[in-house]
Amino acid sequence: MPSQSKRYRALREKVTEDPVPLEDAIRHLKTFGTTKFIQTVEVSTNLGIDPRQSDQNVRGSVALPHGIGKNVRVAVFAQGDNAEKATAAGADIVGGDDLAAKIKGGFLDFDVALATPDMMGVVGPLGRLLGPRGLMPSPRSGTVATDISSAVREFKAGKIEFRNDKGGNVAAPVGKLNFTDAQLLENITAFLKHLQTVKPAAAKGTYLRSVTISATMSPGIRVLA
Repeated sequence: MPSQSKRYRALREKVTEDPVPLEDAIRHLKTFGTTKFIQTVEVSTNLGIDPRQSDQNVRGSVALPHGIGKNVRVAVFAQGDNAEKATAAGADIVGGDDLAAKIKGGFLDFDVALATPDMMGVVGPLGRLLGPRGLMPSPRSGTVATDISSAVREFKAGKIEFRNDKGGNVAAPVGKLNFTDAQLLENITAFLKHLQTVKPAAAKGTYLRSVTISATMSPGIRVLA
């Protein structure tokens, strides 16, 4: 049986260096489903921003039409009625000081952290733990919410967060390789359209410099931006 590296090289040889239409890229990507598990599809973009400037950082969240094909584990910082609403909406773990203590003790078994505005005093000190992992609740990403019920339902249904890295790149999961072509097309299009809406006013020149789609164990395919 060929090694993973050999399989990857064989797939890489089938990929053109030139950008192709998104529909063609999706069809090509789906031929790479050669693993025993269902691979996650990801979109990676390079943006014309200066990440060193705080007013050019990009961060947000978007609900994808077809979700991302996985069970999203949601943790919520809430109390009182809001805690009950979060639980009723399907949150996996709900708490306040007790949840903060668990996280300080190493608990990070969740994909998204949400908070009501009144809980930010509890959440704030967790920034050093949650921030580097992209889990820190923030109004900009829609993870600090007054309507906590709606926020929980949206993220459980496949709403995703995104933020740029130090190189000005933004990557996000947009589904699974067993999604239909149409589902992947709609999810990717929704993500890219939303990404355009959060372009920083201070960013100059070409904003969406490159777009690449890939699967967990596949090479990337460049897409016409």
